[in-house]
Amino acid sequence: MGSSVNSKPKVIKGPAGYVLEDVPHFSDYIPELPTHSNPLQDNPAYSVVKQYFVHVDDSVPQKIIAHKDSPRGVHFRRAGPRQRVYYEADEVQAAIVTCGGLCPGLNTVIRELVCGLNNMYGVKKVMGINGGYKGFYAHNTIALTPKSVNDIHKRGGTVLGSSRGGHDTTKIVDSIQDRGINQVYIIGGDGTQRGASRIFEEVRRRGLKVAVVGIPKTIDNDIPVIDKSFGFDTAVEEAQRAINAAHVEAESIENGIGVVKLMGRYSGFIAMYATLASRDVDCCLIPESPFYLEGPGGLLEFVERRLKENGHMVVVIAEGAGQELVSESMQSMAKQDASGNKLLQDVGLWISHKIKDHFAKLKTMTINLKYIDPTYMIRAVPSNASDNVYCTLLAQSAVHGAMAGYTGFTCGLVNGRQTYIPFYRIIEGQNKVIITDRMWARLLSSTNQPSFIIHKPDIAEENKEEQPSESAK
Repeated sequence: MGSSVNSKPKVIKGPAGYVLEDVPHFSDYIPELPTHSNPLQDNPAYSVVKQYFVHVDDSVPQKIIAHKDSPRGVHFRRAGPRQRVYYEADEVQAAIVTCGGLCPGLNTVIRELVCGLNNMYGVKKVMGINGGYKGFYAHNTIALTPKSVNDIHKRGGTVLGSSRGGHDTTKIVDSIQDRGINQVYIIGGDGTQRGASRIFEEVRRRGLKVAVVGIPKTIDNDIPVIDKSFGFDTAVEEAQRAINAAHVEAESIENGIGVVKLMGRYSGFIAMYATLASRDVDCCLIPESPFYLEGPGGLLEFVERRLKENGHMVVVIAEGAGQELVSESMQSMAKQDASGNKLLQDVGLWISHKIKDHFAKLKTMTINLKYIDPTYMIRAVPSNASDNVYCTLLAQSAVHGAMAGYTGFTCGLVNGRQTYIPFYRIIEGQNKVIITDRMWARLLSSTNQPSFIIHKPDIAEENKEEQPSESAK
């Protein structure tokens, strides 16, 4: 309903090509709201911090590499506490919801939202919406207190439960109004953030004083603008265990091949970083880099060659890689889950069968292939130390922003700084591995794999700009 009258982006321009892509604020659509001094200034824990409050003009550049005559470029508002807040502690009724698939760190974010609201701003009324967006109108809520969330960060999953889909903007905003909720913290991926953007637009259309705040969650690291998503470090670390197991299995038997399928529906970041960290991987296949099986320069020829050289090999494949090869029957490509993600064929099983068939036909080499799919093991673990720190900072930034009257934004790390990013930037596209970039080149030099796109005439046309990685062999 509200989407037909979407609010215009707030863009502020300054000298030397400075652009601030600002986030909405209550004062944009509710005149003369009273403000209060921030209770943090009387908090003994913060009395030692000089310049604790963020300056009104602080912003963070999106691109930090510049030439001496480059324009200053796009900036985002720096996250953190402001001197004036738009809520008193006892008027706040906050709600937290988690949507989409599991990811390490969800419980840490929930815990730190509850503790941040309570410890920094004295907010006592915080509820958890049970089971994703549907929970708003199914009347499932859980009272959240610092005591009840005290040790949830040590567990995987989400104590609030999650679901895909179920987004009905009008019903959700009706429920927010009925329950007297005035801060909504929405933890989820790009589909969830798109839903959060629609909720914000409807809240604004109704003129409600409700802060709508997104916290980006994607284990695949495929949300644009932000440096990385929470849970990604943990996922890469956990993927090491699977790769290590595959390597041990492959090494311990004649012509052993370990195939590991990792998460990465559209973006191959987990596969790329896990491969770089592991150093045991001979070939990494991701959605962004096409490959082919048969013929000179194809994957099967490379597997054969690597087995002759080393006697074993490890292949890491992202779940979204090679889907056009798997799906000769194109009808499967069109199917989607409740979040609108395309349902993928199991590329790990498919490639395992193709490798086995190839060597069965050759009859000159017997292979032993082991296939490992650790997907749900990786998603379900609690977050590691670095992700726990990141989750804490994200949650506290979200609380500071909502209390300061900002709304319609997502928190995120940009060039190592916490920022408030308008929803439209987060949902504009997907973050993908750029295969003409240095990071992919580093991977190719680590695995010594060919890039698989040099010899194939129909693919070569599309990828003329790719770096010729054959020299890495």
